Amino acid sequence: MLIFAEKITKRLKYIFRLLLEEQLGLEFELTSQKDKFLLFAGPKFSYGDQPLGDELFFASKGLLFEIGIKSQEPAYFDFEGNKSCFPVYNKSSALPFDIFAASFYLVTRFEEYLPHIKDEYGRFQATESDAYKHHFLQKPLVNIWAQKIGKILSSRFPEIVIKPKQFRFIPTIDIDSAYAFRLKGLIRIIGGFFKSLAGGDFEEFHQRIRVLFGKEKDPFDTFDYQLEIHNKYNLEPKYFLLLANYAQYDKNIPVHNRQFQILIKTLADYAVVGIHPSFESNNRLATLREEVNRLSKILNRPITMSRQHFLKLSLPETYRNLISLDITDDYSMGFAFDPGFRAGIADSFTFYDLDLESETNLRIHPFTVMDGTLRDYKNLNAKDSIDMIKKLIDEVKAVNGTFISLWHNESLSDQKRWTGWREVYEEMISYATAQYTWT
Repeated sequence: MLIFAEKITKRLKYIFRLLLEEQLGLEFELTSQKDKFLLFAGPKFSYGDQPLGDELFFASKGLLFEIGIKSQEPAYFDFEGNKSCFPVYNKSSALPFDIFAASFYLVTRFEEYLPHIKDEYGRFQATESDAYKHHFLQKPLVNIWAQKIGKILSSRFPEIVIKPKQFRFIPTIDIDSAYAFRLKGLIRIIGGFFKSLAGGDFEEFHQRIRVLFGKEKDPFDTFDYQLEIHNKYNLEPKYFLLLANYAQYDKNIPVHNRQFQILIKTLADYAVVGIHPSFESNNRLATLREEVNRLSKILNRPITMSRQHFLKLSLPETYRNLISLDITDDYSMGFAFDPGFRAGIADSFTFYDLDLESETNLRIHPFTVMDGTLRDYKNLNAKDSIDMIKKLIDEVKAVNGTFISLWHNESLSDQKRWTGWREVYEEMISYATAQYTWT
């Protein structure tokens, strides 16, 4: 397929490759030569201000031809049952909005480069996003738009073949604290006893004793259960381990504890393991490097996968730091406050650095739902959480995207505040895996 644009920019190449090649499986060539385009007899379309003739034409709003980060007015409106933005007013256009600019705006997280109010942890808030304000956070609009492009192209050019994608499900587990009571070190263990007594939680006090004396399994030690459930459904989970120095928001087991290291190696025997960069490392490259090196040394292999602790993501700095340490895949793209599609897409994509106007090799894997979002931020019970998860899976299935869940070993304990949440996890896995046949 040949595509004409008067100016070929990095933005243009990036979003056309994402939508046409990755989403639709189409090969294409961009050209700014009018004669070449007009003489071409195969499938083609133009993108710009005006069509060159009677060819298939998509009107441009100009965003993909700009350089730099300028304030935008997406001007959202309803179109065919979904939100659209960047409207165009050209009767020759195949669509009433610039579908390529709209996709670029969402996927690059353009709005997160603009002035915004951060939450108490320094994060871009879901409530600040256009997706939340205009009620499409639970819709993978970019996938939906890509399907629309595919329908338009197939209708105009019956000879082209759209390659169907397959629905995928990837369960991921964050290990913020491998154990509730074990391996914490003497001072923290003593402090835990005093905390239980001070809070009047005598059952926890006695549970601590039973666990520490080997009479009962630690409540956060749900790893055998995870192995069992993942093997049952032939799943390949991904784990993210916090290997930080002890701090206010970083409270895992001491890194040099031998039993903790054995656990890490055991997990790596049947799953892909990545780093869970600490809260403290977010703007400290040296700290991040130390944590990555710790995991690499334990596993004796390069570490290429990450997810930020507390989902503390600052664009573009966080991703630049990861790139500098040879991280190739990041799973932090999602909101803590609300489930859905932070980047408007239910598939992985490469990070485009708007400050540098450059596509990078870092692949972003957006997650759709997190246990803490449902339980803590949305205050949903187990039943309502299952209903919401199924709706999100249905949305991803409808576009044959990738559904990524974010859970914690703690929330699978089925105790205290997480009572009933094993059922939620099992129901999610059962429903997701029922959407397609594993190969």
